[in-house]
Amino acid sequence: MRCALPVLLCLFASVALADAPVITAATASRSGDSWRFEVTLSHPDSGWDHYADAWRVLAPDGTQLGLRVLAHPHVDEQPFTRALGNVHIPPGITEVRIEARCLTDGWSGRYTTVPLD
Repeated sequence: MRCALPVLLCLFASVALADAPVITAATASRSGDSWRFEVTLSHPDSGWDHYADAWRVLAPDGTQLGLRVLAHPHVDEQPFTRALGNVHIPPGITEVRIEARCLTDGWSGRYTTVPLD
């Protein structure tokens, strides 16, 4: 049992040190009946096997309203901004949440709230 402790500590440390994508900026602009979102992400992309691969727009109840897939790593472009247009927001929603995803670690669980003015 004594030998297993260092292994367990290393496993917990690696989980704790995992870097989730961080949303450093997010804006929304209305165009007719739809919205356009611009989101800036920061993530220590290391290549095709580990990079921020998406972000999504969520209603306050967690319903996904839009998804922006990021098709490649941004190793030498950090932070980076990408847009998503033609997002339809149901009536009565005054703010949304943005969440980013990492190819390796999944959805971050961290949200940035964006008011819809």
